[in-house]
Parts: sequence; structure tokens; C-alpha cells
Amino acid sequence: MKRIKLAPSILNADFRDLRSAISCIEGMADAVHLDVMDGNFVPNITFGPLIVKAVRELTDMPLDVHLMIAHPAEFVEDFAQAGADWISFHAEVTRHPGEILGLIHNLGKRAGIVLNPQTPAQRVFDYLDIMDYVLVMTVMPGFGGQKIIPEALAKVGEIRSEAERQGVSIEVEVDGGVKTRNLGQVLDAGADIVVVGSSIFAAPDPRAVMREIRDILDGFHGHMQE
Repeated sequence: MKRIKLAPSILNADFRDLRSAISCIEGMADAVHLDVMDGNFVPNITFGPLIVKAVRELTDMPLDVHLMIAHPAEFVEDFAQAGADWISFHAEVTRHPGEILGLIHNLGKRAGIVLNPQTPAQRVFDYLDIMDYVLVMTVMPGFGGQKIIPEALAKVGEIRSEAERQGVSIEVEVDGGVKTRNLGQVLDAGADIVVVGSSIFAAPDPRAVMREIRDILDGFHGHMQE
């Protein structure tokens, strides 16, 4: 069976001790998800390339950098140089996503497009053959700890069906409000990569939550073998 990837978001981790935050997900996570916010596209500011570089020095895991920023093309190279392995940007900020996908690929990184909850899946259909993954947001971007919007999960199946129709291989990532109690719902929708954040790092024992999530992912048999 195909392994479903877990990409914990460190947005709610203790930034005074990033080393401990990374060590508590090592061995069970498949990537580290980093939410970059600019205070423009979203009403919050998090961090930039310096934090990505700091995390890069702490782990060999792929760094999944989610750019919630208004002008991603201007910063893709900075994040690539800082150590990002996967770079995604929002469909809502550009009329020319193909150009930004090309920039990311030219830097040797995996490239993805992000869809806000209200943005239809069809927005990415013309680009499925030139991207590596789609990130489906199941909360409004900008803040951690929100409740999942279940209706947004329908896009996962729509994207997978269209990719199959086109004969292309693509991963679908889900981010927003994912917790152990609704993880089955996310997996049933067809997610290949799951982002979990506050429910890990806000827990008294983050490592125990990680173990529980990893067990659920590894025990899920909804995906057919590739």
C-alpha cells in the first residue's frame, strides 16, 4: 500500500526551542511544513527564509514551504536557497501560475499550487501536468487552530479524478484543522499528504500525538497501490 505522508506544521511549535520541536516529530514525519505569511495576502506575519534555514540545519527531512504571500515569484529563490524542498504558492495571487511553477522547478524543487476553501478545484486543472502536488486548504489561511471546513475536502477527489483522466501523477495535500478525530474523513477524501499542526504542538505530549497519527495513517487502507 502507498504510504500516506505526514507533514507536521511547526506554526504552533515553541520557536525558543526549534531543536526540540523537530526532534519530537523525527522518525514519524515525512516532511516539515513551514507556513510563511506576509501580513498582506493573509492578515498575519510568521517568518521568512532565516527560519527555514534554521530548520534546514536541524533535520534532513524535506522542508515543505507553503508561501501564503502576495508575490511568491519574488521570493521563491530565497526560500530555495534557504533549504526548501517543496514550495507551494496560492492560485489566488497570480494569473500565471505556470511561470511560478517553472521558476520552482528550475531551482530543482518540487512545485505545488494551493487552493483556498472557496477556490474551485478547476483552477489547477490546466497545470496538473507541470506540478508535483496540490495543497487543498480546509481552513481560511492565516491562523493555526481553526476548525476544518469539511466541504473543502470534496476538491481532493475532484483533483485526483481529473489527474487520472489526464493520465498524470500528482499528490494532493490537505492542510487546516486536521486532528485525530477527523483524520479518517481526510483520508477517505483521498489525501496523499496530511498537514497537522496545533493538535500536535499544543498537546501535553506531542510525541504521543505523533505516534497516534502515524498509526492511523499507516493503518489506513483506502489508497490503492500505485
